[in-house]
Amino acid sequence: MRILLVGAGGVGSAIARIAARRPFAELVIADYDEARAARAAGRDFTAVQVDARDEQGVAELLTAHHCDVLLNATDPRFVMPLFRAALAAGTHYLDMAMSLSRPHPAEPYQKTGVKLGDEQFELADEWEKRGKLALAGVGVEPGLSDVFARYAADKLFSEINEIGVRDGANLVVEGYEFAPTFSIWTTIEECLNPPVVWEKDSGWHTTPPFSEPEVFTFPAGIGPVECVNVEHEEVLLMPRWIDARRVTFKYGLGAEFIGVLETLHKLGLDRTDPVNVGGATVSPRDVVAACLPDPATLGDKMTGLTCAGTWVTGTGAEGGPREVYLYHVVDNAWSMSEYGSQAVVWQTAVNPVVALELIDAGTWTGAGVLGPEAFPPDPFLDLLTDYGSPWSMEDRTPASR
Repeated sequence: MRILLVGAGGVGSAIARIAARRPFAELVIADYDEARAARAAGRDFTAVQVDARDEQGVAELLTAHHCDVLLNATDPRFVMPLFRAALAAGTHYLDMAMSLSRPHPAEPYQKTGVKLGDEQFELADEWEKRGKLALAGVGVEPGLSDVFARYAADKLFSEINEIGVRDGANLVVEGYEFAPTFSIWTTIEECLNPPVVWEKDSGWHTTPPFSEPEVFTFPAGIGPVECVNVEHEEVLLMPRWIDARRVTFKYGLGAEFIGVLETLHKLGLDRTDPVNVGGATVSPRDVVAACLPDPATLGDKMTGLTCAGTWVTGTGAEGGPREVYLYHVVDNAWSMSEYGSQAVVWQTAVNPVVALELIDAGTWTGAGVLGPEAFPPDPFLDLLTDYGSPWSMEDRTPASR
């Protein structure tokens, strides 16, 4: 399978390292910075320069290199031009984050405006007519979390009350007072936008950022972490394919992280529209990102574990009440020693490679704009384990939370 990987940052570089061990994958790695693409490609793959905003240029690149699929490892600003470029070139498409949302103009904390992924789903018929697959949201969250939800619906439950994605970690970065372990641009986007909640009786609605705090106990020694509502794709994807009364996403951010994000918002530093500074035009959010360390470079300063998982409650397949947490833990020491990638970016990167291998084998097939929960979960979970990173499941009772 010939894959155009657009984006050679932390996640893109980790994808290249993982794919280099899988014989199915032939990568052409494209980035605005050709030197960065070359570093990610190494001796295994081809590196090229591209501007992700240039739809025609990306489409021509796909054709020139005879690519079967475009794998988007850029931030969400570039989803739609890359999505349309793949459609124009007649290739498949995968991403790990969906097209951006826009809050409701009058009632942002009650009603949805343009939801995550809406712009992609508007083109679903075009993808289906062309017989090509746009697999949206196939990182770890969204992605593996959605596969877990599908597994629970198919194997564990006869009726689901709530699907709640819960993400927590005990990672520590030495030498920095504040150093996010993932893209701060994306983190600001998902944390300061109104979170979306799905309820079967009323559909999607929004809440204020950081609402409905709860303490969730994470496995592998991470322990109890306060989690809050955050805007995330799973809440928009899961109800399309899985029957559940309620779907939520909560992130274990911590009081300090929330405080920093709230301060950035108060100062207008979360804005993406350019401002004039001494004759130069800059985006405040881009300035914030430039002032912080690149998360991809923090691996040798990080210790601890990151956990991504899906908590499900309802009636079990045998008829009684059931509560489970399906999860995936990555130890930073392991991902650094095995792949040279820090835990958060590696955990994101492994999932699209697994999905591409299943597509290449003909195990996952489809056309249109689909989420990971539209496919059988067992082959994905089995192959993830084969990659050396097994998943786990805990049966729980409400008291354990």
